[in-house]
Amino acid sequence: YYPGKFHCTTFVVNRHVDRAAPFGTGTFKVGGNYASSFRATEPAHAQGMDCLFLDAKYHRYIDECSAANFIGIKESTKGQSTKYNEIEYLTPRSSAILPSITNDSLMTLARDKGYKVTRRHIRLEELEQMSEAAACGTACVISPIDKVIDPEKNKIYHLSDQPGPILTDLYHSLKDIQYGRTPDLHNWCEVID
Repeated sequence: YYPGKFHCTTFVVNRHVDRAAPFGTGTFKVGGNYASSFRATEPAHAQGMDCLFLDAKYHRYIDECSAANFIGIKESTKGQSTKYNEIEYLTPRSSAILPSITNDSLMTLARDKGYKVTRRHIRLEELEQMSEAAACGTACVISPIDKVIDPEKNKIYHLSDQPGPILTDLYHSLKDIQYGRTPDLHNWCEVID
């Protein structure tokens, strides 16, 4: 889906093409939802990047990574006397994006690990507060983002050159369940004879 194995991809913000319209068909798995993004993704691919879409109404909030859901990880250390680090799994709330079983599964695993899981509007500028970010979906599971380039604002949001520890752990946790290497505590897998 994204070239190569589990590694980081660079995304470029596109404000001139909307993948899906509010109250449109973006929440359904139909071919037209993917075709509408080609005008933005093809030029991004030609530059070795992928496309980050903002909401179609305001062009202010993160909507999707090409045709995949977006995940952001925020970490905040609580007080100097404690070593408790609160980890927040953040994903967009939007009426124009496809509900993702992969994202839902990753949110469940994140809760199992004690992470705070939040689904809400995410301003593009919040990328500065994230330690990790990724695209997620059926084909890629998780594709970490190393940086997001916003050419109109002449801004680059640097995340990590390598997949971060939290998303790497979630990636392997889901893959291990899918391949039967760890117990499926949520009854997601079914053996077919």
